[in-house]
Amino acid sequence: MPYDPTRHHRRSIRLKGYDYTQPGAYFVTLVTHERMPLFGDIVNGDMRLNDIGRVAEQCWLDVPFHFPHVALDAFVIMPNHIHGILWIVESPPETPEMPETVGAKNFSPLPPPSSPPSSPPSSPPSLPSSSPSSSTKRPRGTSKTIGSVVRGFKIGVTKWVRQNTDIYIVWQQNYHEHIIRHERALNAIRRYILENPLRWYLDRENPACTGPDPLAQDIWAMFRQDDADHPAGGDP
Repeated sequence: MPYDPTRHHRRSIRLKGYDYTQPGAYFVTLVTHERMPLFGDIVNGDMRLNDIGRVAEQCWLDVPFHFPHVALDAFVIMPNHIHGILWIVESPPETPEMPETVGAKNFSPLPPPSSPPSSPPSSPPSLPSSSPSSSTKRPRGTSKTIGSVVRGFKIGVTKWVRQNTDIYIVWQQNYHEHIIRHERALNAIRRYILENPLRWYLDRENPACTGPDPLAQDIWAMFRQDDADHPAGGDP
């Protein structure tokens, strides 16, 4: 699939009316501005992180400390993008210790806490449906949505980059996500993430890509089938 800046930069990719606080697993991809290799290089199929890449990795690992209702699954920092699976594991009420703006304004790497964050389930016991919630409105301006998690992460990385380099624009506008609806998709995406450095030469985010990645094509075909099976969800 050719790179289309109009499609990948501007199109809204949220599912209209979907409750992104709903428990379940979400596959997200964040791409750097103009696909610049800001995070390091691939050497013999191994990702070698530079300073910005290490900061991005630490900020990602810190997500559950800023957002206690989120658990991490497989993820990878690539030269110019990040893939990760995020689990919404609970929906805690707002408390004075967890204000609505947590993570959105101050998301710099944190020191190690005294207790570990929540761990993701080994398999999806309750994956989200594609239908909008009829009884719960999607909250606005809170720290409980996938969008808020991604926004907070981006802010944390951008803040460090602007303070420590001459780079100002770090990220491509928006991000890509897909709701993981079944275990077959979860396992396929985990494999894709973990093998991403080995398949960099086929990665569509690689400006020197030599051809389509059969594993990626299988996953996108699965996504299209999911969309056909859940027409209310639209095109993620």
